[in-house]
Amino acid sequence: MPSAPSAPLPPAGEGDPQLRSSEVDEPPLAADRERIPADRETALGAASAPAEPYAVGAGVETPTESGVDDAEHAEPASHPAAATTSHAVVAGPAGSVSRETPESYGGTPLADQLADETRRRIALDQAVLPLPRTTRIFTISNQKGGVGKTTSAVNLAAALARAGAHVLVVDLDPQGNASTALGVDHRSDLQSVYEVLVSDLAIAEVVQPSTEHENLDCVPATIHLAGAEIELVSLVAREQRLRRALDAHLATMERPYDYVFIDCPPSLGLLTINAFVAAREVLIPIQCEYYALEGLSQLLSNIELIERHLNPELRLTTILLTMYDSRTNLAQQVAQEVRDHFPTQTLDTIIPRSVRVSEAPSYGQSVISYDFASTGSLSYREAAAEIAWRGVQNASEQKESV
Repeated sequence: MPSAPSAPLPPAGEGDPQLRSSEVDEPPLAADRERIPADRETALGAASAPAEPYAVGAGVETPTESGVDDAEHAEPASHPAAATTSHAVVAGPAGSVSRETPESYGGTPLADQLADETRRRIALDQAVLPLPRTTRIFTISNQKGGVGKTTSAVNLAAALARAGAHVLVVDLDPQGNASTALGVDHRSDLQSVYEVLVSDLAIAEVVQPSTEHENLDCVPATIHLAGAEIELVSLVAREQRLRRALDAHLATMERPYDYVFIDCPPSLGLLTINAFVAAREVLIPIQCEYYALEGLSQLLSNIELIERHLNPELRLTTILLTMYDSRTNLAQQVAQEVRDHFPTQTLDTIIPRSVRVSEAPSYGQSVISYDFASTGSLSYREAAAEIAWRGVQNASEQKESV
């Protein structure tokens, strides 16, 4: 701190009143200290701590050269509210200034949210997820685009793999977004699921391990898959080709996959039909926004047709609410409407809107590996755990009913 000025303080009434008020922050000269009352000296001793400027006329005394109050030269408060300001200096240990603070930091929405997330995270870390006795094969589909279909496929797979499950993701979308998010190479010159469908290539020849997660593999998609819809039309058993390849691959594995997630394009063509025929369960992500249920009735009708004619094992078991914004009434209404229509299929877990979830694919990562502590990561881990436990419960109910 600069040395104290040698010149005496200006007499009261001269100079800028605000300047005089800021001089309280300078420690008094030794000669002046004798003329300052004890209670004032204690307050002035706190000048070394960062303090808020003292407003003249706001209930804070201003020292003068004589060490006594000169109220007649004090400026009035610039705003009526300043007269009730409670930023008063309280006598305390040297170097400390007391300011008005809330009685406690708890009880705020942010504090409650952080505490709740901490409890949920601890519960997940301590839980051991059950593994299914047989491979659970999911098709993740929704004819409406932009609902979090690929994002959900990748992050559910990553969450289950991190929990110890052996997981496979089959990318049936020609855009190859799931392959990108898992860090899997899907250049056009590489063999992919296209060769599996069109050329009867074994899945073992094209499957790649994820660079981000242990226990997680991916059958990548390339741009050639865009033409597969036309090429499949003339092939024998065109709807069964993925199922045959997948069943053959699972039968030859020493440790079969616990979960298989098939990511579909947002349309109902032969690629999506192949996914439905290969799967045993359907997972539908639904965005908590306007038109969320648009096209859902048509999708359910198609699932029913495939179940009746091509895959009698197919069941709609899971609906996942995504992109939920609790600040809007619309999101709450959509979520409630979905739960009213599908009370047993809809997961309790809701995936909120999250910047981290949106950023992760651009880095070739799932949100689980990109930001494990984020809210989006926590929500997908909870959804994965709920899927695992529901599978055990459904298996036990089916066993009892037999």
